[in-house]
Amino acid sequence: MSLAHVFTANITNLQADIITVETDVSTSVYDMRIVGLADKAVDESKDRVISALKNSELPNPKKQNEKVLISLSPADIKKEGSHFDIPIAISYLLASGYLSFRSDNKLFVGELSLSGKVNRVKGIIAIMQSAKKKGIEEVYVPKENEEEAALFSDIRIYAYSTLFDLVGHLLSEQDEALNKRIEKSKRVFPESKRPDYYLDFEDIIGQDLAKRALLIASLGGHNIALYGAPGTGKTMLARAFISLLPKLTLDEIIEVSSIHSLAGTGKGLITYPPFRTPHHTSSFVSLVGGGTNPKPGEITLAHRGVLFLDEFPEFDQKAIEALRQPLEEGTVTVSRAKGTSTFPASCIVIAAMNPCPCGYLTSAQRICTCSARDIAKYHKKLSGPIVDRIDLWVPVEFIDHELLTHGRKGASTAELQEKRDTAVSFAIKEGRTEKNRNISIKNIEKTVLLSDKARDTLSLLAKKGNISPRVYHKMIKVARTIADLEQSHEVHPSHVLEAFQYRQTFFE
Repeated sequence: MSLAHVFTANITNLQADIITVETDVSTSVYDMRIVGLADKAVDESKDRVISALKNSELPNPKKQNEKVLISLSPADIKKEGSHFDIPIAISYLLASGYLSFRSDNKLFVGELSLSGKVNRVKGIIAIMQSAKKKGIEEVYVPKENEEEAALFSDIRIYAYSTLFDLVGHLLSEQDEALNKRIEKSKRVFPESKRPDYYLDFEDIIGQDLAKRALLIASLGGHNIALYGAPGTGKTMLARAFISLLPKLTLDEIIEVSSIHSLAGTGKGLITYPPFRTPHHTSSFVSLVGGGTNPKPGEITLAHRGVLFLDEFPEFDQKAIEALRQPLEEGTVTVSRAKGTSTFPASCIVIAAMNPCPCGYLTSAQRICTCSARDIAKYHKKLSGPIVDRIDLWVPVEFIDHELLTHGRKGASTAELQEKRDTAVSFAIKEGRTEKNRNISIKNIEKTVLLSDKARDTLSLLAKKGNISPRVYHKMIKVARTIADLEQSHEVHPSHVLEAFQYRQTFFE
């Protein structure tokens, strides 16, 4: 056979497209070309494939004096990545007649080293999803990607470590001795491993108000800001918060792991909600995504988890303002000349900050050394639209040293989780499965039942605080979350008052 094809996939944004690798082999002076809008990494595949074939003692076009033309179709899609190495090598061996198998039901991915070893590739979950839609029956993946690929039970997954093992398997799929070199992967629900950043609330002395607010935020999915003097425990509270969130479901594991696989974070399967902590010097693009070829940013990597922005006002103002859309809609839309990309960004944002540049504006222990101009400039970094989009503003107070030494430990994470789970069960019985922050304005009247006194209290507070319509509706949603914690069918004045309490920022 002088003409053959196999299937692989190409990653574009957060999805994969099926690509046909077609190879034509003819006897001539050695030449090997790749056509079909291949980038540098794909074009360099020629040298890796030749060396890997030679070192695996397999036929190669340079030794055979063959002219090889490789076409990647559709030809109008930009091809990127090193995972084309294996499909190019297998397509050549099929076209040269060394291999003979049915290729229409198989998909190949993998990067080759010069020795013939197969390396891990990015985006394997997106590739598997694309293969499933295409109706592919068998997918051949690097051994290091086996755990991710095995999530898909309706596709036969074969994991291999070297090109030699893969070719041996394809030479004779009936030969048991050869089949021992390459294993069919079995789907196993991934084991949930506690992440390194796990911290128990029991380890944090005091801060009962902040813990209460974080419990509310975890239940309703509300964004929250913690402010106070340096060293009062804002970062510890934020790190403990992630332990309140439930483990990811299988669909969420696939979704979140796919994003991280495509971004190349190297984390494998992610079974706990992600916790992202970008530095305040992070650029606009690194935070929200973008670039010439749009890539996801930190807020997308925090999807289904937490984005912790420490020293929030110190971030570039352009980056802060870019958070408006994701905070409101849970997505990021990046428009470039090459097209528009929309990335998921449904996460809880925890912002931690000092009330002024020196940090001691609200402190009773130390005197603030900032001028009025410095304080005004610092506060101005957070615009009204951003302040409105944060549901809870919580002061983190100074803890007396005596209390740190002899104080009792507070509620543990397990105890707070139990309260949260009870509230979730209550909301489900009430017919509400979505997080309260996602209640639409259209449905807020029938979803959130306000008692007459609560409605009057809300109107009074709205006038007193001169709050915007956005904040008005956010207060209702937070009050609904507080009512869920108390397993109350109606929202009462006490719930509204507590929600209003969390609108008191350090600006006031």
